[in-house]
Amino acid sequence: MAFDKLGSFFGINDDDDFEDKAVGQTNTEQPKSNYSNNEKVVSMSTASEARTKASSKIAIYQPRVYSDAKVIAKQLLNNKAVIVNFNNVNDAQSKRIVDFLTGTIFALNGEIKRVGEKIFLCTPPKFEIDGSIPDINE
Repeated sequence: MAFDKLGSFFGINDDDDFEDKAVGQTNTEQPKSNYSNNEKVVSMSTASEARTKASSKIAIYQPRVYSDAKVIAKQLLNNKAVIVNFNNVNDAQSKRIVDFLTGTIFALNGEIKRVGEKIFLCTPPKFEIDGSIPDINE
């Protein structure tokens, strides 16, 4: 009796369920969904990976002054790989720019690799460099 009063206080009443089943009325209705059968549900990680793959780009720069290193670093921060050609910069300036980019790459946990005499490939962490170009002098 005390349970009946407590159940009715909280809106739980076993008699209602029993009467519905006794009369032969059962709840066979399926829960409604907001999605139609044609829609696909994709997990968030898969969607973000697909977006990252679709937006992966490689930028090409030919710096002329040291301040161009900041523009190249911003590309790396935006998850874009960068090919840097130092043909228009003297050796002292190119060394300074490579040092700056090496620091940026280190902070991002990316990678920098020489692919030509004065050409470097800088990649953010999600890019993978596979293979190498042998030296011409060998």
